[in-house]
Amino acid sequence: MKNIIITSIFNPTEAVAEFTHFKDYQLIVVGDKKTPKDWNCSSAKFISEDEQIKSHFEINQLLPWNHYCRKMIGYVYAIKNGSEVIVDTDDDNIPYSDWKVEEFDGEFLTSEEERGFINIYHYFTDKKIWPRGLPLNKINDKDALLDMEKFKKQQVSVGVWQGLANGDPDVDAIYRLTSNEVCNFRKKEPLVLSEGTISPFNSQNTAFRKEVFPLLYLPAYVTFRFTDILRGLVAQPILWSAGFKLGFSNATVFQERNDHNYVKDFESEIPCYLHSEEVIDIVEGTIRGNNDISNNLFNAYEALYKKDIVEKRELELLNAWLIDIND
Repeated sequence: MKNIIITSIFNPTEAVAEFTHFKDYQLIVVGDKKTPKDWNCSSAKFISEDEQIKSHFEINQLLPWNHYCRKMIGYVYAIKNGSEVIVDTDDDNIPYSDWKVEEFDGEFLTSEEERGFINIYHYFTDKKIWPRGLPLNKINDKDALLDMEKFKKQQVSVGVWQGLANGDPDVDAIYRLTSNEVCNFRKKEPLVLSEGTISPFNSQNTAFRKEVFPLLYLPAYVTFRFTDILRGLVAQPILWSAGFKLGFSNATVFQERNDHNYVKDFESEIPCYLHSEEVIDIVEGTIRGNNDISNNLFNAYEALYKKDIVEKRELELLNAWLIDIND
């Protein structure tokens, strides 16, 4: 079984309707207190507020309501029902008819190793545009641009595929406040980042294989615009330790973005600007090769707590998450 997970406070959107057409996937939509009580899409599994309250999931008692992280209820539901692949997306990302997830094992074009933070969007477009979560000092840094002449084909195991989004892609508030140009990415061969080469990735068109499901954990007690970015930064050193890589594929969705206040987005993104490089250093310092992914994940967040990047209640929620998915 494969699943697509969305949380929504709106009636079924065009994106929700389109995602039900991919027959290899079951769509799970997680409701919240603001979701219409009569929400209905016959081809989707809807987890209502009442159903969540009645569930025996450990995380249910700790997850905040009216919060994007409610979608973790959907992750747990999918995992407990035998999911092999979980795709994270949103109700404003409309899939193209040829939407797909790349194979997780195979021969792929790979980047150089140990490049640090890079601007992955540069591979797919010549526009001056960068992904949310890229450290600000990298925006104009030529060293953050990949040397495509040094790419090579290799047999690799991808743990997470990030698909791009056309139209209104995932960028930070600084881009939106200073440029905000529409971007439609070029069709390119998928690219896998080698160990030590880092890019932020989000929760908007993102596929996880079963072996790395613990890394789906979305921190719920950081700012909204930091939550999926922090997840992605924590994940990458843990992926490398487990023998997996992060890959990027073509834009397979078109985002018709819900309304945002860009100044509020900027405020919510401040931890991204301040902590992205520090998070990688902290997590790399906690990785132990003899630990499994779950143990490395908990140790990483414990170290982030000691550095005041996350709160203590994040550790409590993470512990509940690991109980739910490993039970």
